[in-house]
Amino acid sequence: MKTSMLLLLMYCITGSAVMAQNNSRPNIIFILADDMGYGDVKALNPAGKIATPNIDRIAGSGVVFTNAHSSSAVCTPSRYSILTGRYPWRSTLQSGVLNGYSKPLITPEHKTVAAFLKQNGYKTDCVGKWHLGMDWALKPGTDTVKEMEKRVDFAGKIENGPTTRGFDYYYGISASLDMPPYIYIENDHTVGIPTVSKTWVRAGLAEKDFEAVDVLPALTNKACERIITQSKQKGPFFLYLALPSPHTPIVPGKRFEGKSNLTQYGDFVMETDWSVGQVLHTLDSLGIAENTLVIFTSDNGFAPYVLKTFDVEALGHYPSVNFRGYKADIWEGGHHVPLVARWPAKIKAGTVTDKVVSLTDFMATCADIIDVPLQENMGEDSYSMLKNERPAVISHSIDGNFCIQNDKWKLALCPGSGGWAAPRNVAAFEQGWPEIQLYDMVTDAAEKNNVAAAHPDVVKQLTEMLQSYVVKGKNEVNVDIRKRKQYIK
Repeated sequence: MKTSMLLLLMYCITGSAVMAQNNSRPNIIFILADDMGYGDVKALNPAGKIATPNIDRIAGSGVVFTNAHSSSAVCTPSRYSILTGRYPWRSTLQSGVLNGYSKPLITPEHKTVAAFLKQNGYKTDCVGKWHLGMDWALKPGTDTVKEMEKRVDFAGKIENGPTTRGFDYYYGISASLDMPPYIYIENDHTVGIPTVSKTWVRAGLAEKDFEAVDVLPALTNKACERIITQSKQKGPFFLYLALPSPHTPIVPGKRFEGKSNLTQYGDFVMETDWSVGQVLHTLDSLGIAENTLVIFTSDNGFAPYVLKTFDVEALGHYPSVNFRGYKADIWEGGHHVPLVARWPAKIKAGTVTDKVVSLTDFMATCADIIDVPLQENMGEDSYSMLKNERPAVISHSIDGNFCIQNDKWKLALCPGSGGWAAPRNVAAFEQGWPEIQLYDMVTDAAEKNNVAAAHPDVVKQLTEMLQSYVVKGKNEVNVDIRKRKQYIK
């Protein structure tokens, strides 16, 4: 069933005044997969080869957003916008991602959705991959990444981590599962001290008992523990569960090995789905599922380097479905992500909408749900998913290239992928590709036909619209929407 966002509002919300009267603010659980493609979810891609019954359960009992986008095609900036409601290019990070020892990206003056919900009576937990930087306790020395491991005092207090950005409690890892240090963090201290070196793609310090294969189940169990704990307290809770999977290293547990019949990647996707199922089972067992909003999505698209070891496409499974590109790219495969949500008390089962939305919209959606307006310094790029108000959506590639989609038109300001897919920007420019790409996403969702030359008026309109978005915000650095220096020598 297709429906406009306005009809979705009627389906989903019975009225904020009623909610306030019966004190029925929902618990909110936001589950973020890492590098899961749109086509990895069976409910969104029936031709897909991987079973995802638990994510499908959310889709079937709630709402499916078929045109949802992350603000970036890579993880750190995407996570920044989910939590702050700000486009990531307003921060100091203009391209790339952070590492496990990076400084905090979210400044204290930019409140997170967790801080907003906390000040409105929610208990707030973060479990999983942070990847937004923190201040490790340091010994004297240089600040290079290579030297950071030698400088960190792992027995010291970690400053400016999740518990200073709105979360009452944190348990997880500092960055991706293939980025050291390989150690758990609870609140503002490590769990143990790293005394050995281990390698999962990257070599680095690790706590002796830390194993990558154990991380997804450990975080899942911790999330379920926190749900049980918070359900016993007065008032609603918010859980941000940032899964480390199916990002590399591809390390499915033994009980999932061979389960998908589609390489270890398929097995790891199935274990990711199992994690979602554990959360749903916990809610059901506690009797609190009815008034709990569960959102499942991914930070960006499928990682193409997985295909070098686990070529699922050769076996007939396409994580990017018919979209062009993958993680890192400005093309749809980089940022067109799965997004499903259920809230049995308010969302009509089987709802589907093709209205364009951004993961940046999570903060304003929460504000709409609890009927409390955002303050002036909160969520400047966030629009409620419950209303038909978002005029356009902007996404960013790993190289920092921009695209903007408004109605059927998508404009990308670079000659190539802006990421890792061929041709990359330098090669595309040298081969004479146009520096501007324009696609009709209704007739050309695969972005095969660049029609920029035929529609200069649309190019001008969207370029001006993009620039107007950039200048209206409070940017921490100067923002260049063209970045021609990247590919013009």
